[in-house]
Amino acid sequence: MTLRKQQHILKLETGIIGFDSIADGGLPKGRMTLVSGSAGSGKTVFAAQFLATGILKHNQSGVFVTFEETPNEVRKNLISLGWPIQEWEDSGKWAFVDVSPQPGDETIIIGDYDLGALLARIEHAVQKVGADRIALDTISAVYTQFSDKRIIRRELHRVASALKIIGITAVMTAERTEEYGDIARYGVEEFVADNVIILRNVLEEEKRRRTIEILKFRGTSHKKGEFPFTISPAEGVVIIPLSAIELKQRSSYVRITSGNKDMDEMCGGGFFRDSIILVSGATGTGKTLMTTEFVAGGANNGERCLLFSYEESRDQLFRNATGWGIDYETMEKEGKLRVICTYPEVASLEDHLIDIKAEIDAFQPDRVAIDSLSALERISTFKSYREFVLGITSFIKDRETAGLFTSTTPALLGGTSITEAHISTITDSIIILRYVEIFGEMRRGLTVLKMRGSGHDKGIREFIIDGHGMHIGRPFRNIAGILSGNIVHVGSLGDDRIDNMFKDE
Repeated sequence: MTLRKQQHILKLETGIIGFDSIADGGLPKGRMTLVSGSAGSGKTVFAAQFLATGILKHNQSGVFVTFEETPNEVRKNLISLGWPIQEWEDSGKWAFVDVSPQPGDETIIIGDYDLGALLARIEHAVQKVGADRIALDTISAVYTQFSDKRIIRRELHRVASALKIIGITAVMTAERTEEYGDIARYGVEEFVADNVIILRNVLEEEKRRRTIEILKFRGTSHKKGEFPFTISPAEGVVIIPLSAIELKQRSSYVRITSGNKDMDEMCGGGFFRDSIILVSGATGTGKTLMTTEFVAGGANNGERCLLFSYEESRDQLFRNATGWGIDYETMEKEGKLRVICTYPEVASLEDHLIDIKAEIDAFQPDRVAIDSLSALERISTFKSYREFVLGITSFIKDRETAGLFTSTTPALLGGTSITEAHISTITDSIIILRYVEIFGEMRRGLTVLKMRGSGHDKGIREFIIDGHGMHIGRPFRNIAGILSGNIVHVGSLGDDRIDNMFKDE
């Protein structure tokens, strides 16, 4: 006796960035998907992009059924995303079915109202352009014509069945009144659709954050949970499938220089080529200098370096580098350096992530430096910040590119954690910079806290900064509590010992 194999449900690639990843291939083909969300969550953009990407990436025609806005309003709203709707209409790739209310129309509730006439118009439009995709936006607007939910459910079943017979893949949008309440306004839409997607635009800690969740894919798999997304003027809906990231990055044994000979020795010969390095310390401890030396070390070896600065302007960075004997301007002219400076507040964290990825794809660097992550942390929630760091580290590691991130700790002389959001577990190497007060004098200390896959110097060593950069000396002796900020002298430390920290033994 042989077992019959379960029929596999085919999926249609949507072309929406990130969505096909969390949907395990796309939307179930030939079925209806409900996309439900509150005002401003991106429902209409998602529905229109489903059709637009079908035309642009798969040469598949589409039909847009509009229940609220007129076709002219839809065209105007979508032109900002670079989609030439009118041109697609003229070439037979896009067709509108206009069910929007006309000026002067009165709402009349009829007990036996049905959608038979609408279905006839839809079928005609589908046949006219040979459509593979259809979007119905927003179906909730037509409910005022019905007297009770039983009729609504009957008519929605009728629409879904008719579209399934045609064999077209459909996206139907619906409104919801609460981000974590009922799936849709009338409570019946989710029961007639084969698949349910929820869009949210949640206000967290005075910050808006859009997420998408696939609640139901009948008979097929998908990724679980909420995924952040943004709406980009250039690309429309862009989903960031962070929890869909897999640990499949390759690891390199190749070493690269940190840009500082003493630091290379402390790290057992330099950083690994595909490692992510976190430099953590209070303001003024030398984080930007380490970033500058990291960039210069790469450029001097013919590597391409990409630097993102979220706290200092371009002129400040170039002036600081010159003060340490490093010529950023020449590096740029030679094509070895690209510097991006912007304030974190100009965009959401998701938008920053997309911009960073786009710059990396365009410049193809060997090294990436972000100074600093802390600046980006202040515009985000705890969860979105950690997701951002996970997203950017995995993106960089997939390309076997070295990444150096800086993070400012709130405590001047130490602290209980490396970073407030505990991103240290995501990074491969951690370098801690600290102020150390000795006999009424403020000094600087450095230690390599972690370096995966390599031995390293575990001492806490003093360093100084001058016009030639960072100079690392011997380890502190007879002192405890440097990292916590509670320094205790456990033995005598004479003035001659301090003065000779940077002299050869």
